[in-house]
Amino acid sequence: MPKIFSKPPSSAFFFLFTLLFSINLPSVKSNGFSNVLSPRKLGLKRQKLSHLHFYFHDILSGRNPTAIRVASAAMTNKSKTSFGAVEMADEPLTEAPDRNSKLVGKAQGIYASAAQDEVGFLMVMNLAFMEGKYNGSSLSLLGRNTVLSTVREMPIVGGSGLFRFSRGYAQAKTHTFDPKTGNAVVEYNVYVFHY
Repeated sequence: MPKIFSKPPSSAFFFLFTLLFSINLPSVKSNGFSNVLSPRKLGLKRQKLSHLHFYFHDILSGRNPTAIRVASAAMTNKSKTSFGAVEMADEPLTEAPDRNSKLVGKAQGIYASAAQDEVGFLMVMNLAFMEGKYNGSSLSLLGRNTVLSTVREMPIVGGSGLFRFSRGYAQAKTHTFDPKTGNAVVEYNVYVFHY
């Protein structure tokens, strides 16, 4: 019989040995609440990186504004940044800066003035697409938008349809802004990983 140990094993060895073999290792079976799945089981193939380019039209004036104030604080009108203002939005997304160019989707959600020292919005938007192969799919944007910065970057935190399991970022750059009306056209470049 071969000799495994030159000395008798210590009690620390037996403790570690017992601990390692008494741990319940995760199984591939269901425990009733969660399962470990292969992405292929959901029909997910190879991940790809897509670039989307469009223009966001924020229209605050006129008979049909695309964003309206739904809440504000007592101090909002006294604040140089409109701190506390909350806007509900249903903004057109177009192929070109012209409002009458081809509609590719809508940005639907809220933006709120969340900074006291600079104009900085909390953006919570669904970018709902209605054109081409992405028709019916959406991306979820959640992030900080310091609108006076030349280029702003905000995270894409998920999506639906062809954008299930997506992640990435959006870069926003003001194309035009009218200080009298508050209307703006913002160029977006969105980069997302998805299946």
